[in-house]
Amino acid sequence: MKRMKDFYRYRFLLTNLITRDIKVKYRRSALGILWSVLNPLLMMLVMSAVFTYMFNDRMGSGIPNFPVYLLTGQLVFNSFNDATTMAMNSVMSAAPLMKKVYIPKYIFPLAKVSFGFVNTLFSMIALIFVMLITGQPFHFINLLGILPLVLLYLFNLGVGLFLSSAVVFFRDIMHFWTVFITALTYATPIFYPVEMLPAWMQSFEAFNPMYWYVTMFRQVVLYAKLPTLNQMIACTLCAVFALVVGGFVFKKTQDSFILYI
Repeated sequence: MKRMKDFYRYRFLLTNLITRDIKVKYRRSALGILWSVLNPLLMMLVMSAVFTYMFNDRMGSGIPNFPVYLLTGQLVFNSFNDATTMAMNSVMSAAPLMKKVYIPKYIFPLAKVSFGFVNTLFSMIALIFVMLITGQPFHFINLLGILPLVLLYLFNLGVGLFLSSAVVFFRDIMHFWTVFITALTYATPIFYPVEMLPAWMQSFEAFNPMYWYVTMFRQVVLYAKLPTLNQMIACTLCAVFALVVGGFVFKKTQDSFILYI
């Protein structure tokens, strides 16, 4: 109950932090927030050209509407990467403010993850544009694409809470996370079909949360099908597990932050 009262009391601060992050990110940029649309669009064009032409169409030829396939994977994975990376540094960067006034510390990783979610929603405009250009049919069921994104948001929040507390005590995590994200990029079927992997590697994908979120999002947006039961269970369990673990670690360690920041 106290947590809910704190959240309600500081809701305007949360909104201001998200708004500030948007302004800071696009400050002195001629196109401003349009880069949230242009960035995934330009990256999709570059990677489509690389995998379709430079590799003699071996990567993209077996995938119907490869640009949409690629962009759906990029959108989901970038949402995870951006949100967790920003959340990881949120407590450290808020140190001057935390030393002056009392603010619930979870507000800072929550604001970063929420800002990442807003960016993801803007990136959806690029996805819709690519779907229109490539002739990808739209279906009412595509609207369910928000479901895996919301579950991913909760997953990102759990991971962000854990990282933001852990990095206060172990700064090396920042460097490790960069390497981990790079490895996870290639371990997740973003620009290739999972069927390309050997059978033993495919079995490991079941333990990759990003595989489930990417697959569930594509199931709804690209293939216009309801999420499978396995996808729903896996994505929900990952979100709940991350929230429980991340929230527990953050709560247990937050009182010691002031001694290390």
